[in-house]
Amino acid sequence: MLEGRWKLVILFHLFGGKILRFSDLERAIPAISQKMLTQQLRQLEADGVVRRIVHPQVPPKVEYCLTDWGQALCPALDALLTWAESRDDPMNGG
Repeated sequence: MLEGRWKLVILFHLFGGKILRFSDLERAIPAISQKMLTQQLRQLEADGVVRRIVHPQVPPKVEYCLTDWGQALCPALDALLTWAESRDDPMNGG
């Protein structure tokens, strides 16, 4: 569900209850292509991690945020980052 280079990066930008437009995410992750960002957001939405909010206006305004279930990933990912950082810790033989 979280495989791939970009999904964790996208989630990182949406943590903390942030609601971001597609263009905000594009600016926040300049190395990702528009096509890849769209694809990753669609997969995260299909998996129930991200919610897509479409505002009925012209031009259309689309925003993304984490679902409650997606937000619940935050502590687990923080723990994973702490674990990964410990690899470089000399006390752990890194």
